[in-house]
Amino acid sequence: MLDLVAAAGDFAFGPGNSFPTVDQDYLLQARQMQAMSFAMHVPLVCFGIAFPSLVIFMEWLGLRTGKAHFLAIARRWSKVMITLFAAGVVTGTLLSFELGMLWPGFMSAFGDVFGLAFGLEGFSFFIEAIFISIYVYSWDRISPRRHILTGIPVIATGITGSMMVIAVNAWMNSPAGFSVDQAGQVVDVKPFEALFANGHLWPQLTHMYLAAYIVVGFLIAGVYAFAWLKGRRGAYFRTALVVPLAVACVAAPAQLLIGDWAARTVAKDQPIKLAAFEGLYETTEGAPETILGWYTPDNTIEYGIQIPKLLSFLAYHDPDATVQGLETVPEDDWPPINVVRMSFQTMVGIGTGLAALAAWFLWIWFRRRRLPETKWFYRAVMVAGPAAVVALIAGWVTTEVGRQPWVVYGVMRTEQAVTGADGVVFGFGALFAVYAVLIVTVFWVLRRIARQPFPEEIAVLETAGEAGEVGSGTR
Repeated sequence: MLDLVAAAGDFAFGPGNSFPTVDQDYLLQARQMQAMSFAMHVPLVCFGIAFPSLVIFMEWLGLRTGKAHFLAIARRWSKVMITLFAAGVVTGTLLSFELGMLWPGFMSAFGDVFGLAFGLEGFSFFIEAIFISIYVYSWDRISPRRHILTGIPVIATGITGSMMVIAVNAWMNSPAGFSVDQAGQVVDVKPFEALFANGHLWPQLTHMYLAAYIVVGFLIAGVYAFAWLKGRRGAYFRTALVVPLAVACVAAPAQLLIGDWAARTVAKDQPIKLAAFEGLYETTEGAPETILGWYTPDNTIEYGIQIPKLLSFLAYHDPDATVQGLETVPEDDWPPINVVRMSFQTMVGIGTGLAALAAWFLWIWFRRRRLPETKWFYRAVMVAGPAAVVALIAGWVTTEVGRQPWVVYGVMRTEQAVTGADGVVFGFGALFAVYAVLIVTVFWVLRRIARQPFPEEIAVLETAGEAGEVGSGTR
């Protein structure tokens, strides 16, 4: 941030800077509208990142081993994959329109900075759309080797497309690569420096990618854990359970380490956001970690459990380090403390629980070479998928609301980026209706896929003596 101050010359930060404040009575509704779109889109992004690799890995196992149930699973999952991709197209398109309609000040001022990333994301999207269609609809039409090769661009573009968007978000949290002149115009733009030489990019990117594998892995495993509890335990169901579960259980403990990396990056570059996470009002040497509790108007936390010096240790790996408090900036520059605290603690709490579940599975698998036998494990796996989605959304609330009142941290306030147009409330209602229809439609399509087994699955399950369970067990 100090580098940006130097580059900006006489540009002043805060309410009196060169960007005008927009007269808008519905700023909160605009933010809520954007938040609703993020909550709809981000879980689908996880499937765009992680699901193609699981599908293609399953097909590769089938080709390598010659076992039909691997290919049957891959074929079913590919139908689910393209359904969720189509839903992601809808939510992603709406999200892109919202950026222009709700935040024209942001887009017009900084388009030169992040336009490159959005352009590359668009290329990734079109390539992904082409190859995912080829992959799904070319089963039995091209050779198995060529078929699996058509899936590689789907994996690659799912990663690169999301990387471009995360690069923009990382830049919003740690802006660099431009200057602002006296008239409030963004000049001396260096897009590659802004987007790809950003210290927040790699922790955010790694954190999101691991989250994607955790969410997708536990959601898929939860479906087959339900089937497992119903007694469907043949090779088809066992494989469909173990592969995504193993992926999620490897990613969940690793996420704790990446989360520590991301939190220390926040402590370094966004100390007020960290103070909001913890409800820390006074700058404190050897700051304690306060678990749970409610931040009150008198700047204290009630009903919290305090662990001495733990915050300083976690943030700086030094139990006596000084942690900057909220008191160091005006209250107008604080994010909503309790919203940020609760979302942060929700993310960390669920993440810790998922890591514990992963440790349970990995311990039994490597020690005894079998799956856990207790029903409580499979019930926990069923809960883990929805819980992972909650943690994912809570993490993005932590990131985005924690940056408030800035849309570009320390440079442009959200009230300076918002549209001055009327009709935000009506747009909110229309968007809600669109998403309601989308949810119902996707659920209906997935149910139809679940109830109509493929011929390959019937043959596999008949061989295993499970043909009577095809219609309900392959969901």
